[in-house]
Amino acid sequence: MRVAGKWKDLFRAVDKHSQLIDFMLSDRRDTGAAYRFLRKALRTMSGYPPLSITPDKLASYQDDLAPAVGSLLSKNVEQRTSKYLNNIIEAEHGALKRVIRPTRGFQRMRTAFVTLKSFEVMRMIRGGHCVLTQLGATGEIRLVNQLFRLAA
Repeated sequence: MRVAGKWKDLFRAVDKHSQLIDFMLSDRRDTGAAYRFLRKALRTMSGYPPLSITPDKLASYQDDLAPAVGSLLSKNVEQRTSKYLNNIIEAEHGALKRVIRPTRGFQRMRTAFVTLKSFEVMRMIRGGHCVLTQLGATGEIRLVNQLFRLAA
């Protein structure tokens, strides 16, 4: 994705049901950024440790990230590296790109982050991944207000 005319990388973590766990927008796509994102995603799901993880097949991840990930996860977590096991996240990227394309880029990282967060929340609501206290548009509005801490 482009922010202020420069390419930025979007890291996303989803579970096996395609529910979004967390996302991060980064200036770089390197081992350090991947490690920071993994640590952030694991904190988000601290009550539900993963059984397996499937990182991108980038060569530097395979060499540098595996030992670092071992320090974050328990020994029985499987680290899979097949590029075909990442099809869920790649399909999610495609759907997100279709929504973002009409925005024609962002000028600041903060604007990009807030816009991505709102797109993700709406996709989760539409996908049935959120429990609404009230059906219909009113329930969706209340959930969005609660998630973004807006005044009622």
